[in-house]
Amino acid sequence: MKISVVIPCRNERQYIRECMQAIYASHLPEGAEMHVHVVDGMSNDGTREVVIELMSIYSSLELVDNQKQLTPYAFNLGIHAGGKVDYVQIVGARHILSPDYISTCIDRLQADAAIWCVGGRIVNEYVNETGRIISKAMSSSFGMGIGNFRTLEASGFTDTVTSPMYPYHVFEQIGFFDEELIRNQDDDFNFRVIRAGGKIWYEHAISLKYYVRANYKGLWRQFYQYGYWKVCVNRKHGAVTKLRQLVPPLFVCYLILVFASLCFDGWIKVVAFVPAVLYTILASLVAFQLSDRSKDIFGIMRTFPILHISYGLGYLAGIFRFLILQKKPTDKQKRLSR
Repeated sequence: MKISVVIPCRNERQYIRECMQAIYASHLPEGAEMHVHVVDGMSNDGTREVVIELMSIYSSLELVDNQKQLTPYAFNLGIHAGGKVDYVQIVGARHILSPDYISTCIDRLQADAAIWCVGGRIVNEYVNETGRIISKAMSSSFGMGIGNFRTLEASGFTDTVTSPMYPYHVFEQIGFFDEELIRNQDDDFNFRVIRAGGKIWYEHAISLKYYVRANYKGLWRQFYQYGYWKVCVNRKHGAVTKLRQLVPPLFVCYLILVFASLCFDGWIKVVAFVPAVLYTILASLVAFQLSDRSKDIFGIMRTFPILHISYGLGYLAGIFRFLILQKKPTDKQKRLSR
């Protein structure tokens, strides 16, 4: 059995060593042969030096250059570097796999041929106080949306997962990652998996530690890009891939109408503010439930609108750019939120 692990990476010196150590501590099936490919987007923060150092420890570790410095190219370069194997495991550089992650994914794929993709539970970690607050907000359905894989509490079928494992035959059947999609290329790929008749399984028993964004500016840019590039995926397939993605742009449209209502007097203004009040009440209740201490409540409440408004604005910008103007993405939105 041959397993190829692909790690897209750029400027992740703070996390890459722990990521690699977790992978090589994995419990593999007997006789399994694993090769790891760190596909680096020409990092300039010392990441490459750490990987080169680790290559002297792990003989099956390879550093692959990603001259274009974009994620979908990294995925494809890593898959091709591994050649035709039995399984491809994709791992983010900020993802720290549990020891049984890889073996459990293989077990699940072998147990049911209808399953083409398996991923596990995210355990949010943080490096500062802001990251701690953000991780709490991102662990809730109110923050991330009902049905989001980040908030699932039991194993079952879903529409996408993080750090996924695929049997190699999936790439032979539906192709590789779309290199035109700088963000959401995994959503696009998994949508193609489902359209081709495959199923995606979320396994709650395995986990990965994920280091969330440590500042609000990076979080805003990350979710703005998620919304922006989601429209590009929708245009490609001629369909809305997930209904929950429409909630943030509708929320932003509602906020615009609220500001417009200030020009009117009487009941129009009162009615317009009712949903905003309900949103604030619900956000405060969820924040209270998530809080370990009272001062966390306002921080979590602040994070919710950042998640929702940034995604919604990005989605609306994507509609204007891709659907109305029929133009390609701007160079600004090709830069990732690091």
